[in-house]
Amino acid sequence: FGSLLGLCMITQILTGILLAMHYTSDISSMLSSVTHICRDVNYGWLIRNMHANGASFFFICIYMHIARGLYYGSYLYKETWNIGVVLLLLVMMTAFVGYVLP
Repeated sequence: FGSLLGLCMITQILTGILLAMHYTSDISSMLSSVTHICRDVNYGWLIRNMHANGASFFFICIYMHIARGLYYGSYLYKETWNIGVVLLLLVMMTAFVGYVLP
């Protein structure tokens, strides 16, 4: 599942960059910029949906990766497991920032 996580991460970064080129973070115009992305940008609706659903798929892959690690006893390797926990917390914080945007 690690390579699938890498593929999801690349997809998230690319769609995020494409969305950021058209997104305005000003409070008065942010909803109109989302409408602009969905209606006026070529395949903007697809890019936005890929980005939104890709985040959910990324977390599904993370939880499956954790479950596999628990099943095979990977938690016995403390340093590797602790790095994984830190990365999970960083991904959760980053996802929260992304989820609060419209």
